[in-house]
Amino acid sequence: MAMLMMKDNMNQLFADYEHPAFYDEMFEGRGKGRVHYGAMLQRLTKMGLEDLKTRDAMMQAEMVTQGVTFTLYSNNPEESSRERTIPFDLLPRMITSEEWAHLSQGLKQRAKALNRFIWDIYHEQNILKDGLIPGDMVLNNPYYVPEMAGVDVPNGIYIPLSGIDIIRGQSGEYYVLEDNLRTPSGLSYVYKNRDLMTSLFPELCFDYRIRSLDQGMNALLSSLRSLAPHSNPDPHVVLLTPGIYNSAYYDHCFLAQEMGIELVEGNDLVVKDRTVYLKSRQGLRRVDVIYRRIDDEFLDPKVFRKDSLLGVPGLMDAYLAGHVALANAPGTGVADDKAVYAFVPDMIRYYLKEEPILSNVPTYILTRPHEREYVLSRLSDMVVKERSLSGGYGMLIGPSATEEEIKAFAEKIVRHPERYIAQPTMKLSCCPSLTAGRVAPRHIDLRAFTFMGSDTYVVPGGLTRVALQEGSLVVNSSQGGGTKDTWVLA
Repeated sequence: MAMLMMKDNMNQLFADYEHPAFYDEMFEGRGKGRVHYGAMLQRLTKMGLEDLKTRDAMMQAEMVTQGVTFTLYSNNPEESSRERTIPFDLLPRMITSEEWAHLSQGLKQRAKALNRFIWDIYHEQNILKDGLIPGDMVLNNPYYVPEMAGVDVPNGIYIPLSGIDIIRGQSGEYYVLEDNLRTPSGLSYVYKNRDLMTSLFPELCFDYRIRSLDQGMNALLSSLRSLAPHSNPDPHVVLLTPGIYNSAYYDHCFLAQEMGIELVEGNDLVVKDRTVYLKSRQGLRRVDVIYRRIDDEFLDPKVFRKDSLLGVPGLMDAYLAGHVALANAPGTGVADDKAVYAFVPDMIRYYLKEEPILSNVPTYILTRPHEREYVLSRLSDMVVKERSLSGGYGMLIGPSATEEEIKAFAEKIVRHPERYIAQPTMKLSCCPSLTAGRVAPRHIDLRAFTFMGSDTYVVPGGLTRVALQEGSLVVNSSQGGGTKDTWVLA
């Protein structure tokens, strides 16, 4: 009788679940769960749909109470930006320990090569001289900062924090989709998702031995502290935010609080004698390391945008003098350019003398005539991305685009091929998600966070992002995507 009831609950829970023609993280066949999801499926079938919906409502209410938000900006001048909670899907995504060992090794390799590349392009430029990457792709890049040429950053670390986006293809293989090295966001949601799951779904968490996230904040703080000028053993570290109207302000607040550092805005800091100080009631206090969440162009109105009210006048002068450290270093955006991304496997071979552990998604450079013509003839099968944009903006997803949209993008490519890259539409893996009151497959990716300091640390799991709209491949929060807790099994 008990077995019959469990089957009835499972039939009810997954009654409308359409097993996708994509890799499914939970199921390896119709009704057949993957081995490592076995205990979860048993627990879910005992609970049933109504219990899941009740807990989901509790989680959403808790996020509102705790202010776990993200600001959506509108391109329509008649619509104002609005703040909303990040949609959180309570069905976690699991990664086996073997898979994670492979992923974390590949992520460390990639971060190391990217860091070497950034050093090279601001010093010897050997990779350009040897012809592995077109020089104009780097030197004419909008994220290339000439002021950084010849600058020796602390410990040679340009990217103490990186966010690298991973997808799983139809056959279950992992690919790197994108590198985020300027001001990668989303780390706070990794921790908040785990807190929510532990407090509101404890019995499911207790069914598994899940790799802890506890070391992550200490590892990040250690990476930041290691950058302090003159090897200061007790450096003053602050997080520089654009302020409350920034879309990721919750992220900034959470990280500052968890690391025990001060959250500051540009007008809280002042530069005197090429040294940065924090204004306080007790007077001026020297700042050694700035974890900045402000883009390069707004950092210092004396060097970059003169109309910037977000940065600190004289900050770059203090930085170039070696009196303060910036994380991540200015000019790192060259390395997360979507065209430069195509050359990361070559960087790994060039700098590390190793074969890439993680593969790239095949990428077409549209300044090459033969690749451009190939892409234009198959735009309906391609994803086209504007090199300088992120967050899901400036994209064409061919299979879901209208003829008018495809035609418009073709014209853009012909006029400015240097602004775009193209990739075949990848069949992102799916994972069951509770959406619109039912369990349904939704496409996911994974933003993995890597910290570089005296050691390199990868946060176990990272942030699984979910394309909540049916059939959508866009997982970005700015485009309505949500998140899941990510469990790495011990």
